[in-house]
Amino acid sequence: MNDVLDRLAELLEQRKAADPQSSYVAKLYSKGLDGILKKVGEEAAETIIAAKDGDAEKIIYETADLWFHCMVMLAHAGLKPQDVLNELARREGLSGIEEKLSRRQD
Repeated sequence: MNDVLDRLAELLEQRKAADPQSSYVAKLYSKGLDGILKKVGEEAAETIIAAKDGDAEKIIYETADLWFHCMVMLAHAGLKPQDVLNELARREGLSGIEEKLSRRQD
């Protein structure tokens, strides 16, 4: 899985220098963070609808779209998929309740 994410991350970096007229990703980058986040929101909503419908193929397809657009967001912010994987690894074995408590700012 990591290989796919790494290859996609590299492609997304390359698209930063591409012409928005010839690259969908470059067009997203040209819209700035707000445009990218709007697309992430749209894809999240489509993923929710697919999950509610219960169609496995649609769930997979829409989740792939959501992950892709989240990766565009990460790349825009100068982050890599490995940064997210590292955070997931940090949380491994930690209960959700404990993890939430560790973020409290009291």
